[in-house]
Amino acid sequence: MQRKFLTNLSLLLFLNFLVKPFWIFGIDRTVQNIVGSAEYGWYSSILSFTFLFNILLDFGITNFNNKNIAQNNHLLNKHFSGIVVFKFILAILYVIVTLTAGLLWGYDSRQMYFILILGINQFLLSFIQYLRSNISGLLLFKTDSVISVLDRLLMILICGVLLWGGVSHQNFKIEWFVYAQTTAYLITAFVALIIVMKKAAFKRLHWNISFFVLIIKQSYPFAVLVLLMTFYNRIDSVMLERMLDGETGDIQAGIYASAYRLLDAINMIAVLFAVILLPMFARLIKDKLPVESLVKLSFTLLYTVSIILSFGLCFYNHEFMDLLYVKHVDDSAAVFKLLIIGFIPISSTYIFGTLLTANGNLRWLNTIAFTGMIINISLNYFLIPHYLALGSAYASLITQSFTAILQVIMVQRLFRFTLNKRYLFSIFFFSAGVLAIAFLATISGLQWKQGFFITLLASFLLAIALKLIDFRAISGLLRNNRQME
Repeated sequence: MQRKFLTNLSLLLFLNFLVKPFWIFGIDRTVQNIVGSAEYGWYSSILSFTFLFNILLDFGITNFNNKNIAQNNHLLNKHFSGIVVFKFILAILYVIVTLTAGLLWGYDSRQMYFILILGINQFLLSFIQYLRSNISGLLLFKTDSVISVLDRLLMILICGVLLWGGVSHQNFKIEWFVYAQTTAYLITAFVALIIVMKKAAFKRLHWNISFFVLIIKQSYPFAVLVLLMTFYNRIDSVMLERMLDGETGDIQAGIYASAYRLLDAINMIAVLFAVILLPMFARLIKDKLPVESLVKLSFTLLYTVSIILSFGLCFYNHEFMDLLYVKHVDDSAAVFKLLIIGFIPISSTYIFGTLLTANGNLRWLNTIAFTGMIINISLNYFLIPHYLALGSAYASLITQSFTAILQVIMVQRLFRFTLNKRYLFSIFFFSAGVLAIAFLATISGLQWKQGFFITLLASFLLAIALKLIDFRAISGLLRNNRQME
């Protein structure tokens, strides 16, 4: 299973690193620089608002289905047609609730129009994720890897033409950006649907009220978890735009979006780990096989990457923001410095939270997530009026750290993993070593790009020296470990 994890993770990372960085830095960043921080911040806050009600689109079906199909492949044929109908019913409910909430929140006509279009996009994205949960649940990771980048590849092509193709004499509008996403999601959903229909031997849609009730009962703990995590991950931009007056709120939301973009880019590494780990953990747990070695391998790899990138980017925060943006660089750099450190606890949650999900410990995860949501909203409420976007960054870092620590404690209580003191010392020494390397590089007088490269290289070599990255062990796994293949 470790061999399957490594080989498929490599493919997934390769495809995503090939496509998504260009989307984030070539397209998304360019759009913000062209339309301005205020306009992009306005759009970002509306986008975050539509995320808040995503629970109604999915109701935990995707995570439940991924785990369920991984453990019971034969249920794909039985469940697929019924769940598709249920997804469309949920989509109608989502649009009604989101538009109603937007009216109650006091959004104007243009904002309401964006809520509608972005709400449609959210449904398409949710539908794609559900279809992918079937593909990955069948352990068809190569196919899932291609689908995972198809929407972004299409957006790059469409937006690239609109930005640089000279197809219009008008300045690029944020509306075009949204429509490009809609088109890309539609095409990707269609492709993924065809693949799953073939695997499920689909014949017709199935309407069954008792089946819908059964799915709700089984998936609602996943739904509550998604709702709580969405609130404490997405509420920041909404609160910035709503709590601060007029253009100030839009600008601060734009500054936060600027700083968050690079975190979002590297966060895809952690997300891809979770995509592969959830069905693998679920299969191992079902077959009563040990999970400790896979947990240790995945955590070590992801923690090593998160420490190197977080500390390196933190020490060169201003340089990177100045490289990416033309306005509000100082403010974005201050926010980014806090957000990027948050990648360390975020990475941890993608390992240990995924393990708890696969093990069915949803009650504990929901308790942790609910506490995180209360902390995040409370901190935002008190910090935003005084520190603006920087206050939201503090709230995010504190919340992510708190939830990560609780998840680690819960995993240890449930699984009783062996505490290897030598391994823990290596982790601590590595973290301190990377911090020292990054600090020395910044005061060395080197040009910042050279300093950043040296930080990455020296930290990577330190990880190898401490055997946190052990190529010999990984090579042995790839050659010899064929269990469950």
